[in-house]
Amino acid sequence: MLIEGVFAAVTTPFYSDGRVYFRKIEANIARYSRSSLSGMVVLGSTGEAVALDDTETRDVLRTVAEAASPEKVLIAGVGRESLKATLALAEVAAEYQYDAVLVRMPTYYLPQVTPDTALSYFRSIADRSPLPVMLYNIPKFVPYDLPVEVVARLAEHPNIIGIKDSTGNFARLKALIEATRSAPTRTVTVTTVFEAVTSRMLKSSSTDTAQATFVAADDLAGGTAVAVAPPKPGLKTRSREVSFQVLTGATGTVLETLEAGGAGAVLGFAACAPQACCEVYAAWKDHDPQLAAEKQARIEGPAKYIVGDLGISGAKYACDFNGYYGGRPRLPLLPLTGQEKAKVEELLATIRN
Repeated sequence: MLIEGVFAAVTTPFYSDGRVYFRKIEANIARYSRSSLSGMVVLGSTGEAVALDDTETRDVLRTVAEAASPEKVLIAGVGRESLKATLALAEVAAEYQYDAVLVRMPTYYLPQVTPDTALSYFRSIADRSPLPVMLYNIPKFVPYDLPVEVVARLAEHPNIIGIKDSTGNFARLKALIEATRSAPTRTVTVTTVFEAVTSRMLKSSSTDTAQATFVAADDLAGGTAVAVAPPKPGLKTRSREVSFQVLTGATGTVLETLEAGGAGAVLGFAACAPQACCEVYAAWKDHDPQLAAEKQARIEGPAKYIVGDLGISGAKYACDFNGYYGGRPRLPLLPLTGQEKAKVEELLATIRN
């Protein structure tokens, strides 16, 4: 699966009493589907995945899949504290035709987590997951920093396709890119302009072709003419060779990661300002590094304060301010103070998308 470009780490809206607000999820995803985003990451850290039970998790995954445009790549956060529970959610994601799963290292028993533990766990996940696996390294919340040499060994697995690294440490990101550069390549299906082809695109194309009915003129001779649509052309695809894909989770390292050979970014700030984040990638694709640097500098400070310092509550209020649905975080997290809200509004005054 091609995981390239900018992805939004989306939020999970709640009612004031803490219930999941599914209609707001649908509205957010429909709007993201009209943006330049390559896709969405559902139930990662920004999505408060650890605050949802398994039933809510399944319902959120279903809601997003039904609301998203087929052209948007969907990645499901399925990390749990056991192999069995993580695989169960990977099966759910596959049922709803997600394109990959994002898996963190279980760390409740942190003193027993070693490089061998990580190798065994992620290989076991990849061996049995029905979907391609992306590693998730975010030591800020999951207190284990996946060693670069462990990632390099995991990159050799045919079902482990990439990593989201949210350390914000470009030296580490560059080391990951270098260490996995010789990983085996995979042949993936892409569009004629080398963009990702999702499983939902393939299903939609197959369904459209199967349901289309075309009646030739000769077959209508002597009968009653019925107006029917001609068959829709099938989805045109081609193949592309892709190696292990490294994506940053920090807004301030997007351009540097791309320049070093990374595949893109998964950003919490893209949940409230997707266009501003995509503009960095678009300028880089257009071979305009100066413009890309300017676009990144424009959002780096706001992203650091809103997502980095304020966390989930900041990201959710920023979504509300920019016309998406964020709402209150789920307890024990608290909403922003009036002073914090005013600062967010000030930082987003010229980033309204």
